Amino acid sequence: MPDTDIDLDDLRAQLDDFATVKPKQATYTPKEERIIAGFEDIVRFFEEHGRAPIHGEDRDIFERLYAVRLDRIRALEECRILLSPLDKHGLLNGDREAIEPEALDTDALADELRAITGNTDITTLRHVLSREEKRAADEVASRELCPDFEKFEPLFKQVQADLDDGVRSTRPFVKDSGFLKADIKQGQFFIVGGQIAYIAAVGEPIRAPNGEIDARLRVIYANGTESDLLLRSLQRALYKDDAGRRITEATAGPLFGDTSDSDDLESGTIYILTSRSEHPLVAANRDLIHKIGVTGGTVEGRIANAALDATYLLAGVDVVATYKLYNINRTRLEKLIHRVFGAAQIDLTIQDRFGNPVKPREWFLVPLHVISEAVERIADGSITGLVYDPAQAKLVDA
Repeated sequence: MPDTDIDLDDLRAQLDDFATVKPKQATYTPKEERIIAGFEDIVRFFEEHGRAPIHGEDRDIFERLYAVRLDRIRALEECRILLSPLDKHGLLNGDREAIEPEALDTDALADELRAITGNTDITTLRHVLSREEKRAADEVASRELCPDFEKFEPLFKQVQADLDDGVRSTRPFVKDSGFLKADIKQGQFFIVGGQIAYIAAVGEPIRAPNGEIDARLRVIYANGTESDLLLRSLQRALYKDDAGRRITEATAGPLFGDTSDSDDLESGTIYILTSRSEHPLVAANRDLIHKIGVTGGTVEGRIANAALDATYLLAGVDVVATYKLYNINRTRLEKLIHRVFGAAQIDLTIQDRFGNPVKPREWFLVPLHVISEAVERIADGSITGLVYDPAQAKLVDA
């Protein structure tokens, strides 16, 4: 007869070897669940826009709401401890005192949101996107790091400089502007979702399900990301973005023209000077160091007190060339000159008559014939996209 005496402790030990221990699920209070859900909204915003939400009356109502929420979370130790495991983008490491004095609080923002929706229940869904519109929005928002951004970064810097100088401008992207899908071409720049976007490549034409011709685009953004989306998706995103813009091609624009604006001079003169200063740098390069200036009066009057003015190196000057021009926007012209010859601007600091250090800005180590060529190109508009290369001592493509 078999032994029926069973040692319960031995049996339990054997069963434990086969037991699967289930991890204990984390439990949260309703308040903690609300905090986590609110932070997940902020994380999604970061992943869509490549940055944390910020304050500002010109910002989208939801971004302002998220910005206030993020400030509250950063300011509360219990929230930072709770959310730390979920903070894969380092959002909690920002300024804990970032709440702006005039920023609306969450309740005020909610009231503003209710005013916009026209409904007291801000959870009511209105104007829900169609499946096609949502897919287009998701495509635009789906961005990844651009692995060869160093190739494109100089283009974005040049475009920004052109916008600052007035060489380029922006135009609204609207349906009634006559702007067609076919006009979105490789090499163009747009502003979409608050970012400058560059069309780096346009794929082979494809036929969409509705019969229209489409194409796959490689779009690079100024923040170092890129997306692979359809031409029609970019077009829809630009149409729906109130701030969507097309950046014009580089031209001389309103620098010279037949009409004037409030910053134009009725007539003016570009003047080129050499200095009689005995500063070692100037003395060693006297025939190459030139001051390039613009005046609406006479050149003689402008340089009358050069020996007393640190801008003129506290020394007499000689006029080597002048160029008479009309309808000159002086601010744009000076910015354009400094951009073209920026690489040749001399690095020189002198003391004025009162012993204060002064760094003159309009002196450049450039041969006179190159300056003359640049002025001619400014006048006819062909200066666009050119800069001075000191190594070659000539104007080259930027």
